[in-house]
Amino acid sequence: MRNRWSRAQIKMADLLGSILNSMEKPPTVGDQESRRKAREQAARLKKMEEDEKKKKAEFRKKMEKEVSEFIQDSAQQKRKYNPMGKIERSILHDVAEVAGLTSFSFGEDEESRYVMLFKKEFAPSDEELEAYRKGEEWDPQLAEQRRRLKEQAALEEAASQQSSKLEVCPNSNYRDKYSHLIGTSAAKDAAHTLEANQAYGCVPVANKRDTRSIEEAMNAIRAKKRQKLEDDTGAHGSAS
Repeated sequence: MRNRWSRAQIKMADLLGSILNSMEKPPTVGDQESRRKAREQAARLKKMEEDEKKKKAEFRKKMEKEVSEFIQDSAQQKRKYNPMGKIERSILHDVAEVAGLTSFSFGEDEESRYVMLFKKEFAPSDEELEAYRKGEEWDPQLAEQRRRLKEQAALEEAASQQSSKLEVCPNSNYRDKYSHLIGTSAAKDAAHTLEANQAYGCVPVANKRDTRSIEEAMNAIRAKKRQKLEDDTGAHGSAS
């Protein structure tokens, strides 16, 4: 019996020892220093966040004041700001939208990007925006000259195309063209034979019905005319 209790006591002692070992040990000097540094870093981050929030609020208040002055100044149609960071640009765009203004960002890279404000009644045209995107200054007079040159070029192009169409489909008079060859009456018949049909554009209707060449058609008309003259002569001879 005495040996059994001894073994039970040993087991109990082992159990208590493992429990005590699993419990958190008292912090050492090194652990205390690490925790102190962690608390200080957290405090610095919190202060930085508060400072950043304060700067944003101050910048927004400044932009609201400048935008209000811009709106009240009737002499200004637009306002260009110096290059600023992404956060500042975002704040300025938001202030402009609330104030009912139009705003755009321009610049090729992040360091050179800036914001321009426009009053609604003086909203920029596509040509003006394109000039700013290219890094150019907007010149209304130069833009007007370019617009007129562009319109003139378009008119000249349209006139050139119309002239080309007229050359392709000439409005010729076949009666006058053939009258010196076969006479007025025969030329009238030739013109009728070669008359263009609107449904076929400038293609003669005769080409759709008759496979003869123009020379063959002219010969047939001449032969018909000679036959008619001979018939008329014979008729007069018989009558006399």
